[in-house]
Amino acid sequence: MLTKEVNELLTQVGASTPGGRLLRYYWYPIAPAAELEENPVKKVRLLGEDLVLYRDRSGNLGLIDEPCPHRRVSMEYGIPEQEGLRCPYHGWLFNHEGRCTEQPAEPWNSTFKDRVTTKAYKAEELGGLIFAYLGPDPAPLLPRYDLLVWDNVMRHIGVTMIPCNWVQCMENSMDPVHVEWLHGYYLDYIWARKGLPMAPRSAGRHKKIGFDRFEHGIVKRRVVEGHTEEHDAWRVGHPVVFPNILRSGTGFQYRVPVDDTHTLHIIYQVYVTGLPIPPQTSVPVYEIPLTDAEGKYMNEILLVQDFFAWASQGPVAARELEHLGQSDVGITMYRELLKEQIERVERGEEPIEVYRDPARNRQIDVPQEAIDATYTSRTAMAMSGRISLGSAYERFSPMLPGLLDLYREAERRILAGEPVLTVPEATPVPIGDHHKQVVILP
Repeated sequence: MLTKEVNELLTQVGASTPGGRLLRYYWYPIAPAAELEENPVKKVRLLGEDLVLYRDRSGNLGLIDEPCPHRRVSMEYGIPEQEGLRCPYHGWLFNHEGRCTEQPAEPWNSTFKDRVTTKAYKAEELGGLIFAYLGPDPAPLLPRYDLLVWDNVMRHIGVTMIPCNWVQCMENSMDPVHVEWLHGYYLDYIWARKGLPMAPRSAGRHKKIGFDRFEHGIVKRRVVEGHTEEHDAWRVGHPVVFPNILRSGTGFQYRVPVDDTHTLHIIYQVYVTGLPIPPQTSVPVYEIPLTDAEGKYMNEILLVQDFFAWASQGPVAARELEHLGQSDVGITMYRELLKEQIERVERGEEPIEVYRDPARNRQIDVPQEAIDATYTSRTAMAMSGRISLGSAYERFSPMLPGLLDLYREAERRILAGEPVLTVPEATPVPIGDHHKQVVILP
């Protein structure tokens, strides 16, 4: 268990808190770029701050404080100009650096505008997502993780607002054993109640779990019934990128700290269909709902099962009341890493996973246990089956029909002896002797 004081240290995200000071060293996705196509101005909340994201008529991104410094009107309703965002109330214009460049009702020779600024932060677009940086200058580089920059892929972005603290979401990623119960035994129960057939189990019975610190954060490993340590689930492992990203197959799950009691969950899914594909001009975005029309969690969907488990712990989990077991060593390791990095920042040092060297940032390959590299109609059929049964979050995506067609075309080419593209192989992360935890389960 943790004391209330340590729990607050790990979970608070405000600018004046130790946890908030750590989190401000990182870039966060705050919106899919496609959302600015329909409306170029969007209100966002990040790390407890209310902000307005916009794209001006020159295509530049801006991220500024929500209230106009003149009369505190919300800039969410601002007007994008050639350079900057204009307040709808009195026409004051602010550029992406937060400088006021026009005050239409003031005398033409007034210098008042030169003395007015609004809070402004950096925003950059990569891979169909818009990222924000709220920390100290100089800003680090926006990390170019592999899935964000791969060619010949299809992407889509699913978003959900979760009513709980971000650490609850991340601790779930350090808990391999929940897969066989929440996504197996419990899923069987839910489907049986709905009169659906037996669900395909996400994982067999766990026999061994392990965790290693590595350059990006923590790797979790597992051995399930029928497998050995030669299987990629142990040999390569399943990475958690510090502080807030789970790599899952060819996808990232971003857990974005909105404030102390809300997390924006973004699932960024990348599909290698086996075919050469031109870059998407716009990456589709869709919402993954938490609840149905009756307000009940949609627990037949595997991803929503996780959402339910996080949120049902309360807005901020009362960790002083918990009772951790031997199989919870991954959670303990993540908390220790989080506390360690908070302490580094408090000493004036920079935390891990901050990039400043462009050579290191061309493409950051994150190792991942084996991914099915033969994308065929069998993959399409399996996905179609999960969707028809209601367990796949992809069913909410507008991209789905075209994606399934691409898989079927890949199958045709394979049968015709034509070459297809495959997923790059992952490089195993060595099982180190430092910061290692291994548990043999009964």
